[in-house]
Amino acid sequence: MNKRQVVIVVVVCVFTACLPCRLYGDVYLPNIFGDHMVVQQQKPVIIWGWADAGEKVDVQLGSRSASVKADSGGNWKVSLKAMNASSSPVQMAVKAANTITVNDILVGEVWLCSGQSNMEWGLGGAETGSQEIHQADFPKIRLFKINSRPNPYPVSNVNDNWRVCNPEKVSDFTAVGYFFGKYLYKELNVPVGLVQAAWGGTRIEPWTPRVGFQGQEALADIVKRIDGAEVSYRKQLPGKMKEMENWIEDTKRALKNNKRIPATPDWPRHPIYSEGHPTEPTCLYNSRIYPIVPFAMRGAIWYQGESNMGEAMLYYEKMKALISGWRNVWNDELMSFYFVQLAPFRHYGIDELPRIWQAQTESLKIPNTGMAVISDIGNIEDIHPRNKRDVGKRLALWALAKDYGRKDIVFSGPIYKSMKTVGDKIEISFDYVGDGLATRDGKEPDWFEIAGKDKQFHPAKAQIEGNRIVVSSEKVTSPAAVRFAWDNIAGPNLMNKNGLPASSFRTDNW
Repeated sequence: MNKRQVVIVVVVCVFTACLPCRLYGDVYLPNIFGDHMVVQQQKPVIIWGWADAGEKVDVQLGSRSASVKADSGGNWKVSLKAMNASSSPVQMAVKAANTITVNDILVGEVWLCSGQSNMEWGLGGAETGSQEIHQADFPKIRLFKINSRPNPYPVSNVNDNWRVCNPEKVSDFTAVGYFFGKYLYKELNVPVGLVQAAWGGTRIEPWTPRVGFQGQEALADIVKRIDGAEVSYRKQLPGKMKEMENWIEDTKRALKNNKRIPATPDWPRHPIYSEGHPTEPTCLYNSRIYPIVPFAMRGAIWYQGESNMGEAMLYYEKMKALISGWRNVWNDELMSFYFVQLAPFRHYGIDELPRIWQAQTESLKIPNTGMAVISDIGNIEDIHPRNKRDVGKRLALWALAKDYGRKDIVFSGPIYKSMKTVGDKIEISFDYVGDGLATRDGKEPDWFEIAGKDKQFHPAKAQIEGNRIVVSSEKVTSPAAVRFAWDNIAGPNLMNKNGLPASSFRTDNW
């Protein structure tokens, strides 16, 4: 074997190690299809996998069936007609040269739970977590937690499996996702599948596919960075391959002559691969989201933003990229996306958190989105508030109202709508007032400021008048703008009578 053949063997071995592990001739499924999984109701059921090129694959799921031939690359995919929710388990059989049987499949509602540490935070570390774990015996709630490492290229599979929700299996699962899913299950009485793809300390960029960035003009530099990284990596490879060829020859001689083995050349690291903690664009999409696309889901819940602090309205552009990107790869323009507005926290720079709040509120302009406000249940000294129960419930309220047609619930607290200057006062109107405006403590609304054209804000008196707030200050006779809860530690008392807190806002763009 000559040295070029040796290099080819090495490269082939590395390449094939990244492919799905299967025996020659066997049909193979990604792990998202496994025992105890939940299939999304009322949407086409897309099932895919691998087999030999041209091999006929038969798929039977309950009463649904389809056949297909694997393409020249061994890839196959079928789409089965939508199914209605069912609490009775069904079985799936995939037949080719061999047969795969998947058991205990339920049909219900499937949601993706993603973000950084506040989404990753396990039930065992949440407020009342120990009690909740003891009671977490819900055979019709199923959990799938993804733990893949970051990758510069899309990977085909994850090394994880579905589990049935019970006290032995739930402690390390996302607390927010668990409470969200439990609330939906109790209200809808259908099976619920929860897919966790979260990693503490991560920015939004690693979770976003390239196609998402590509659609936002403000993020063109990120697209250039992604494409430039690939060009740079490829330029390094020929020289490094030559080094490897020389090393192989030197090592062969050293072995033959019983000499010292030379040091192995460093292989170039792809710039999109984050050694250790993932930071680079697309690297977590590639390893934790891509492998489960296009597994049918109702939507996603998202709790992230702490690691993008300081970006202000640029974060809104990145939210648009993430949401549009996921909808694009799932081929689902109506895919629901509900997110958490960050809790107050003392240890940010001046105004950094309110500006992220503003970007998050602006993201409500994206169709089929919703925002859970949690300013009343945070801890200004802890970036990880332990009350995950109410976070999950508030996200579930959005889903119940928007996805499941519940007209009998109030799903959001007051969100700024408009302002009107009346003499020396400003009247503020809101959306989502529910049964009316109120305060948690029965006192006048707090955390309001008002300013004139001099742009100097002063603490303001605020009064509830019907569904409006009237704001004024003796120091401002010709008011021009109002800010509410515009402070990293703001935990305002304003809410609607349904108990949901108001979101911070400012009426100026100064």
